[in-house]
Amino acid sequence: MRIAVDVMGGDYAPGEIITGAIQAGKQFPDTELILVGREDLIKKDFSQLPSNIRMHHASEVMGMDESVESLRKKKDSSIWVATKLVKDKEADAVVSAGSTAAQMASALLLLKRIEGIDRPAISAIYPTLQGGKVILDVGANANAEAKQLVQFALMGKTYAEVILKMQNPRIALLSNGSEEGKGNETVVAAHQLLKNTQLNFIGNIEGRDIPAGTYDVAVCDGFVGNVLLKVSEGLGSALFALMKKEFEKDLRGKLGAALLLPGLKNIKKMMDYAETGGAPLLGVKGVSIICHGSSKARAIENAIRVARDCVGGRFIEQMEVSIGQEGGS
Repeated sequence: MRIAVDVMGGDYAPGEIITGAIQAGKQFPDTELILVGREDLIKKDFSQLPSNIRMHHASEVMGMDESVESLRKKKDSSIWVATKLVKDKEADAVVSAGSTAAQMASALLLLKRIEGIDRPAISAIYPTLQGGKVILDVGANANAEAKQLVQFALMGKTYAEVILKMQNPRIALLSNGSEEGKGNETVVAAHQLLKNTQLNFIGNIEGRDIPAGTYDVAVCDGFVGNVLLKVSEGLGSALFALMKKEFEKDLRGKLGAALLLPGLKNIKKMMDYAETGGAPLLGVKGVSIICHGSSKARAIENAIRVARDCVGGRFIEQMEVSIGQEGGS
């Protein structure tokens, strides 16, 4: 198995990205990792690499704030080159913490869409009271039509089955009410379409249901999904900051904190995106793992693990079968 890693993408590139790849290389000695980026920068701090890691030079970098149009002019950018390795069968997957827009564009232009899918979607594993659940889309499509929400549901189902090993996953539609007629026109129409599929559709859920985990796959457009993730990240950080403030007020609080510390650490770890690492861009004919822009070594190591799981589980082939059976709509 060969995985291309875009070492120039992300807030902490290339150092943390390379460190994460090295950690993954040691953990998975049977996997060849291809570090795609400027060789001079890679060699500067990492003159010696494990035997299962090699460099592949790419002279250009796509900035986080650059438009997708720039990608057409930067055909030697690290994300384009890494994705092309997958297209040319020189790698089985690509991992990047760089510009999501550039990664999506590279995947669409080089790997193409799976037949029956109008738009790709980004999935995320959300920590709940009943374990990790799938939410999509979380950022690829600010707007989506009803039939595209159904396509997201199909892709989320396959992800839940292949990667999370869920049996007949429960599909829910995120809305502003649990009643069938709640939501905007698109959500109401999507509800009716989902009712007529073979999916295990359990109806609408509200935002407050997300942390409870009474579903396996929650479907929404990328605008709603991205806001949901960002609010959750901010709320989690705020809650831990408030608890720390309260614990430090007096001796009783400090003693209580000492007793609660192991449990709080476990909860914090559950909510840490670094533990998930990355999420596959669903709907393209190749494994492309999108990481958080502020990913450090631990997150990259876990993202490579996700890539391995996708390739080993023949995720793309399973996705094509699932979409073909439902007709993609």
